[in-house]
Amino acid sequence: QPKRKAAFGSVGRRIPYRILHVINQDGESLGNMHRAEALRLMDQHGLKLVLLRDNVEPPVYRLMTGQQIHEEQLKRAEKKKASPRPGVVQKELSFSSAIAKNDLETKTKQIAQWIEKKHHVKVTVRQAK
Repeated sequence: QPKRKAAFGSVGRRIPYRILHVINQDGESLGNMHRAEALRLMDQHGLKLVLLRDNVEPPVYRLMTGQQIHEEQLKRAEKKKASPRPGVVQKELSFSSAIAKNDLETKTKQIAQWIEKKHHVKVTVRQAK
């Protein structure tokens, strides 16, 4: 099994950057500081440093409790589930329950083609009048 990617870039003491922008657990900016000073703050308050954004200069880290990290991971997982994956196409097909046999066969062939192309297929059957 491939190793599951963590929700955060890095948590804890392994910090590859020298200068960091640090945010405290309440969301207030503490400004830019050296890695050693950020680690000292982390140890003083019994918190963990979590990388939020590394595509900015300097990278943004936040001091978080274990509970805050867990809650953030759950939020990110929910957001990832809710958003549709890029490249996945969803096809929708609806027909009446009084559909003729020939039409039903044609639509099932269409559904089979979509499934072969790895599309998500949603089928709705309406009740006949």
